[in-house]
Amino acid sequence: AVHASPQPLEQIKQSESQLSGRVGMIEMDLASGRTQTAWRADERFPMMSTFKVVLCGAVLARVDAGDEQLERKIHYRQQDLVDYSPVSEKHLADGMTVGELCAAAITMSDNSAANLLLATVGGPAGSTAFLRQIGDNVTRLDRWETELNEALPGDARDTTTPASMAAT
Repeated sequence: AVHASPQPLEQIKQSESQLSGRVGMIEMDLASGRTQTAWRADERFPMMSTFKVVLCGAVLARVDAGDEQLERKIHYRQQDLVDYSPVSEKHLADGMTVGELCAAAITMSDNSAANLLLATVGGPAGSTAFLRQIGDNVTRLDRWETELNEALPGDARDTTTPASMAAT
């Protein structure tokens, strides 16, 4: 069995103090599924751009089901672009494939790529429905980029817990 040292928890507590904020984390043994270390694992945190991982999971599930194709080209207009779209802003003339949009959303955190993909899964409600379907009853996406980054204290919109993200 692998046992984590208490050092990561001390580092997290120190980070919280330095940041004057909350930090949540969970470390799991992937072989056993057991939690090794956790801090605030069941507290809600704003997802911010981490939702893009779940979103691309939903897109890939649609590909596996035959409801989507990674090679399908999506065309969009200037008015579809939102703040921080370093990849998608360069492809207004030619569009991008679903696979390229996933890559841009994950590797470059491209917000417009995420919104274009979000539209293919039924928007924020469709993303949350996908999560419920795969057994995540905690994580929720309520808004599109860039509004979901508002992250007001006590607001459950667009949040998850470290434990839910690890299990999902």
